Amino acid sequence: MSTLHRLDADTIVQGDCVEVMDALPEKSVDMVFADPPYNLQLEGELHRPENQRRVDAVTDSWDQFGTFTDYDHFTRRWLQAVRRVLKDDGTVWVIGSYHNIFRVGTILQDLDFWMLNDVVWHKTNPMPNFKGRRFTNAHETLLWAAKHKESRYTFNYEALKSLNDGVQMRSDWALPLCNGGERLKEDGRKAHPTQKPEALLYRVVMAATEPRDLVLDPFFGTGTSGAAARKLNRRYLGIERDDTYVRLARERLRDVVPVTDPELLITPSRKQQPRVPFGMVLERGLLRPGDILFDQRQRYTAKVRADGSLITENHRGSIHQVAAAVQGLSACNGWTFWHFETGAGGVVPIDILRERLRSEMGDPA
Repeated sequence: MSTLHRLDADTIVQGDCVEVMDALPEKSVDMVFADPPYNLQLEGELHRPENQRRVDAVTDSWDQFGTFTDYDHFTRRWLQAVRRVLKDDGTVWVIGSYHNIFRVGTILQDLDFWMLNDVVWHKTNPMPNFKGRRFTNAHETLLWAAKHKESRYTFNYEALKSLNDGVQMRSDWALPLCNGGERLKEDGRKAHPTQKPEALLYRVVMAATEPRDLVLDPFFGTGTSGAAARKLNRRYLGIERDDTYVRLARERLRDVVPVTDPELLITPSRKQQPRVPFGMVLERGLLRPGDILFDQRQRYTAKVRADGSLITENHRGSIHQVAAAVQGLSACNGWTFWHFETGAGGVVPIDILRERLRSEMGDPA
């Protein structure tokens, strides 16, 4: 296969993932998401006990391997190909179940990938264990790894925190299985037995890529990773062997409209925002010397001095130093600790004033 050079457009390539990746330029991909065969080792058909109706399980040939050695060899080959095409600061995500994820994790580390997190996808609506011989399998595991220990990988902390209602995103994600209108079907049956929910891929893509980054999925299936990437204005390259899956993915992705406005896609980190000293709040007249600040529960009070410092009966210093001192702490963020009373009688943190000044500083008008 000749080298693939057109990585600037969203593309689905039909073929063997290792062969296709070997034809890609080295270090050309920003992130890889891989949903490989799980090697489920199912023994016979599954039936629902109440009516003996057959369960639509994974019985496709692509998920079947003769031995664990065969599966390990397969896994090592495609991960070696991933390592070659991944940029030095890129990351790889691999999803799996207890059948395969431990073997995948070992091979990732053998190939010198650097583990960043394991993320548990907690399925809020899991399929029950029909035989009643094991626990209901209510989760899958995602491994997130950098190419090198020293990689300056992308992690959009503020975006994930915002997505989670202002709370730091944890490594356990409660999301439902793919169902309803999102589930692709052919002749009334599931088109793909392991189609992942788009919400899961939305979170992965948002976490570890920037707009226009290239997301490679070597087991593209019906294109869930491509749909999430396209919605978030990332480029995708999907590799898939099955004719039907390729057709369904292309049909699906034609209807996905990307968001292109940068203001809707980029969540600036606080480190990137302009520094605003508390003294600027006084210089701009948003607070005045002598104003009283207090914590949210109004246990502590402090008076604002003309030089931007605070004073209490026993302490004097910056907004951070005094906030820490009154609580007996070594450090404290004074911007969020101290509050003031607005003209309407409301109580808000002084951080509101900092954000107002940042907004003005960033406005070219």
